[in-house]
Order: sequence, then C-alpha cells, then structure tokens
Amino acid sequence: MLETYVENGVVAGLISLVSRGDETKVEVHGKAAYDGPELERDSLFRVASFTKPIVAAATMLLVDDKRLTLDAPVADVLPELAHPVVLRRPDGPVEDTVPAARPITLEDLLTFRLGLGESDNPELRQREQELGVHTFGPPIPRTELEPDEWMKRFGTLPLQYQPGEQWLYATGSHLLGVLVARVAGQPLGEFLAERIFQPLGMRDTGFTASDPDRLTTAYIGTDVLDPAVGSQWLTPPPFPDAAGGLISTVDDFHAFTRMLLEDGGGLLSPHSVAAMTTDHLTPTQREAAVGFLGPDTGWGYGVSVGGQYGWAGGLGTLWSTTPADRTISILLTQRAIWTWPEELFAEASTPAW
Repeated sequence: MLETYVENGVVAGLISLVSRGDETKVEVHGKAAYDGPELERDSLFRVASFTKPIVAAATMLLVDDKRLTLDAPVADVLPELAHPVVLRRPDGPVEDTVPAARPITLEDLLTFRLGLGESDNPELRQREQELGVHTFGPPIPRTELEPDEWMKRFGTLPLQYQPGEQWLYATGSHLLGVLVARVAGQPLGEFLAERIFQPLGMRDTGFTASDPDRLTTAYIGTDVLDPAVGSQWLTPPPFPDAAGGLISTVDDFHAFTRMLLEDGGGLLSPHSVAAMTTDHLTPTQREAAVGFLGPDTGWGYGVSVGGQYGWAGGLGTLWSTTPADRTISILLTQRAIWTWPEELFAEASTPAW
C-alpha cells in the first residue's frame, strides 16, 4: 500500500522496515529525490527527532557509568542554569519573573519538564528568536553559535513553568547534548560514535553525511527544503543539534531500536532502558500534552510511551516498537511529516506483518 504514495508523487521515495524476532522485512521504493537517482536501502536520511532517543540513551550511558545522577541539579554541569527564574504567569511578559522553586534536574531534561520548550507565549518566542536559541523545528538553517555561546545566551531566558510542572517539547534534548559533551569531555558526535554507533555497527549515523552520493533530498510538501547537492549536512555543524541533527539509514536506526528491545543488548543497562521506555508524566501533564502526544500517550526519555514506544522525525520519519509482540516498525521518507496526507499516517501507523 505504501508504494502507491510514491507512484502518486506524494513522496519521492520511502523505505519501510518491519521486524519481529529474527525476521526483518524491508521495502525500498522510489527515488532519493524527485529528479534524482533510485533510492537504495543504504540511502541517507535526515532522521530529525530520532536524534532525541539516541541522545537520551547517551545520557543514560553516563548514568550507568555513575558520572551522572538523575535527581542531581544540572547546574553542576550547566552553570548557565544555576539560577533560573520563571514567568509569574505562563502567558505573561518576559520581565515579570519569580525565582524557580527548585533546581532543574537531569530527569527534568530527559522528560521535557525543565519548564521551557515549544512555547505559546509570543513574547518568550520572540526573545528566543532574538537570541538565536529557538529550539523547535528542523535545524535549518543551523545555528552558527558554538555550544558555550549558545548556552550563555540560553541561560538568560526565563522558564515558562516551574521545573517539573509541565511537559514542553523539546528543549531538554538541546541541553542534554551540551551536558553529555561536557561530562564526556569530548564533542557530542565523537561520544555518540564511540559509545553507541560503533558498538552497534551504525556506521552511517552522525551529524554529517558519511557519503554525499547517498544523501537524499529533503522536502516540505514537494518543495525542496535541503538538497543533496550543497546540503548543510555535508559539513560538520558548529552546534550539534541533539534534538534533530542526525543523519542515518534504516538499518542503522534499526540496530538502535533492537538494542532497546533487547534490554540494552549489553550496551545500556536494563534499568536504563526501562526508565527510557516508561511514562513519567502525571495524568495532568499527559492531558495538557494530548494535542502533541496524542490520547493515552505519555513520555519517557526521548520517546513517546503508550502500548508502544517510539517517536517521529519532523523531516519525514516514523518509528514504533511494540514490546508485547516484539515488533519494530520504521518508515523513512524525505517529506516533512507535518505535510503528510492523513491516510499516509494511517498506513504508516499500522504496519502489516
């Protein structure tokens, strides 16, 4: 059924993977661009928010190593967040603030409950834009700020809610990227490669395209967002986007999802995987987030959690894992997900085995 969306020109191409146990089915249809070469199984996609669970897993590696603690204030590593202030009213002016009731913790970042994220306060969003630290949407164009300068500016923002009070997408991931790099003492991309990508055989995953000839073109609808030729992903970013900056392939990302399904596969501890894939939101927080997460869905660390766990990438990717029958489903396209037709969502969300 998915092939019809290629034939009708809805997407230039797509790769569908469904696995259960030791059996894996992969379908490859279409082209790497509407006017480009044929899509291949190892074609490179901008997997966008698939980056979030990978960075959450990197954080939990440091927890397993006892170099981080979930309930510890992040100001120990991110001193820019040592004295947060909070808007007196979530919809109020950015200058009307009160001190935060408690420090921001590591778990606040992992669960997106630090108090700041995709905001419906226009004055706060304008301040983020002025500072160059707006944290929502595809990382195009990428920021030219280095991590320390980015954090310096970010630290001047007020929180919209008290730490732990509300779920807000997805600023926590950006902060985790800086935190992981500082604790590891090496750039985020190097740490991910050393501790996750190389052990799992994810040879084509990183913040830069490993092979320009295999890079797909990204679209918003049918309009080009980022072409393969001249793509910003051909050069290393000044600020590795821990919320949406990774390039990957279907088999690479499948290796990551299998690691989670196998209780960490010897890479992560089973306790850390359980923490990542358990809903941490209160009923009130889930209700407030239902417009984003959907009904009966909560949030773990970098993943949505319900009967399944997984997430979507804004530039056209979708993933779910069903622990009950040990099924993994991954769909990669080049079309921004907010421009998908509703029927494509329905097909992609109910893969046939």
